[in-house]
Amino acid sequence: MSLIDIVVVGGGQSGLAAAGALRRAGRRPVILEAGEEPVGSWPRYYDSLTLFSPARYSSLPGLPFEGDPDRYPYRDEVVDYLRRYAATLDADIRTGQRVVEVTADGPRFGVHLADGDVLAARSVVAATGGFGRPHRPSIPGLDRYTGTLLHACDYRNPEPYRGQRVVIVGAGNSAVQIATELAKVARVTLATRAPVRFAPQRPLGRDLHFWYTVTGLDIAPIGRWLRHPPTVPVLDQGPYRAALAAGRPDRRPVFTVVDGNLVTWPGGESESVDAIILATGYRPDVGYLAPLGALDPHGSPRHVRGMSTTHPGLAFVGLEWQSSLNSASLRGVGRDARRVAASLAHVVRSAGQ
Repeated sequence: MSLIDIVVVGGGQSGLAAAGALRRAGRRPVILEAGEEPVGSWPRYYDSLTLFSPARYSSLPGLPFEGDPDRYPYRDEVVDYLRRYAATLDADIRTGQRVVEVTADGPRFGVHLADGDVLAARSVVAATGGFGRPHRPSIPGLDRYTGTLLHACDYRNPEPYRGQRVVIVGAGNSAVQIATELAKVARVTLATRAPVRFAPQRPLGRDLHFWYTVTGLDIAPIGRWLRHPPTVPVLDQGPYRAALAAGRPDRRPVFTVVDGNLVTWPGGESESVDAIILATGYRPDVGYLAPLGALDPHGSPRHVRGMSTTHPGLAFVGLEWQSSLNSASLRGVGRDARRVAASLAHVVRSAGQ
């Protein structure tokens, strides 16, 4: 069995950024992507998804977005961009390769694939994001709901819900964007645990990401936020706040119980609901690392700024709040990838490999 220098698990934005940084550091990464092409989860997001950062702030290192740098790219533009980025990498990209388990054999790793193959590697970078592990909140009766129940990862467009009664659970950018879109064709409630927080998309005429850059906020270490990250406000140029103010959608506290297709609101009122969409975020999809003991009891990585605290040759790229508020974004993942590549190089030198 030949020894691979470093395996990058995942060929989306995080894996591609990691591979680029590793190549620049003189490493020879092999990217293992479960899908048919190295674009990650982007083709599976909802049709109308629009980035909340302009093109000039939404690129990976070494390849700017084409076109107007101040526009907000759509989902399909991101997919095309990642295809171009992958084509520029001098890396071994293997698609249709799903990793099911990573084990340790002394200082080396065994990377087990769904087809039964096992690859040996000096180092592993887990860059699989969270799309494959959607978070579903615990609400009494939700698992027995008889209407249409789905997570935002399975939502595509409003047509299947035309004329229906729909509840969206969540208060983030995706929740508000989906709820506002659906409210044009359905009766929609945005159910949240607290009032929705908004931040202006373009304060003083410049996009918020410009201000993040000039103030250094987007690269500031997050310290204690790593354990208790703050809620990120919804970025808005006005339409979303106006839609909520007009009651399209309306907002209510999260329902307390589900019985069949009935939801009960905190005030005691019950009503029939056709569909519930959970826009409740994601958790790191790294279950394949469980055999290593590299995860905490909740299935999250044990790490400091992307470097495993249990295995010196194991690293992570693309975790939310990995080192800054933009760590899981197109804008921020490149910085974390560079840091991880440098740290892994130090591990290699220390081990004399």
